[in-house]
Amino acid sequence: MRASRLLSLLLLLQTRGRMTAPELAAELEVSVRTVYRDVEALSSAGVPVYADRGPAGGYQLLDGYRTRLNGLTVAEASSLFLAGLPGPAAELGLAEVAANAELKLLAALPPEPRSHAARMRERFLLDVPGWYRSPDDVPHLSEVSEAVWERRPLLMTYRRWGRQEVERLVHPYGLVLKGGSWYMVAAPPGASPRTYRVARVLTVRTLPGHFDGPAEFDLGEFWKAYAAEFRERMYTATAEIKIAPGMEELLSYTMGADVVATALAAGAEPDAEGWRTLTVPVESITYARWLLLRMGASVEVLGPPELRALMAESVAELRKMYG
Repeated sequence: MRASRLLSLLLLLQTRGRMTAPELAAELEVSVRTVYRDVEALSSAGVPVYADRGPAGGYQLLDGYRTRLNGLTVAEASSLFLAGLPGPAAELGLAEVAANAELKLLAALPPEPRSHAARMRERFLLDVPGWYRSPDDVPHLSEVSEAVWERRPLLMTYRRWGRQEVERLVHPYGLVLKGGSWYMVAAPPGASPRTYRVARVLTVRTLPGHFDGPAEFDLGEFWKAYAAEFRERMYTATAEIKIAPGMEELLSYTMGADVVATALAAGAEPDAEGWRTLTVPVESITYARWLLLRMGASVEVLGPPELRALMAESVAELRKMYG
């Protein structure tokens, strides 16, 4: 366990340069005191790690020092072939590069890890897009990705919701693949970063020059916060419903597993007939009507009154249509 941690500490310093003891402790999930002991152990073993004192100080390796203790374990080598990259790599214009890298990695591995990695590729497949939807058409993805990589400004025509077309000058910070759709995280000069769906980029032109992104920006943390904020903005109302026994799975499929799981955990116990009363968040009253109509007589809407009235109106129209 400690040997693995020492190797992780060494590789962190090798790949990131100077790091403080609190930063190393956070990465390794240990105490700062443990970091001090581990650094001392590395020094005793002949690793040229030294400390800079002061507020801007930290630990770093002697310039030019490189460790060769970075061989992949069987599990680590196998996991690389679960990345699910062939489709996204092709969209980025890197299909051939990714295929060549995979071949070189397989060729470089020792026999046992190579055998495990090959079986992993043969027996497991990660398919990113959801069912019943086609991948986005992203003709400008390669240009956007090149601008992200090169830190080049972009001038684009973008189609907003409602089909309004606007021109935007942005500094692209990163790309995110979510549910089969590509999103660009970018910021207009002097503004905070926001997200743009790459499929809605109608025209794009890479401008001369380069930009420097904010040093504190972290793409993963930004996306995590954005997804949480989007979820809060998406659900603008709540519905009180009664659900028939055994219909929880169908309700989860209809309204989202996480939403229903939260509602079930907070909901009342089943009544004498097994029906449960739940309060679920919904995007809008109108949209909730179409979702809950899928459930037929397995769900009764109790409130709000306008949603119950919409349900009654829809049922009356169906009865008139089908007699």
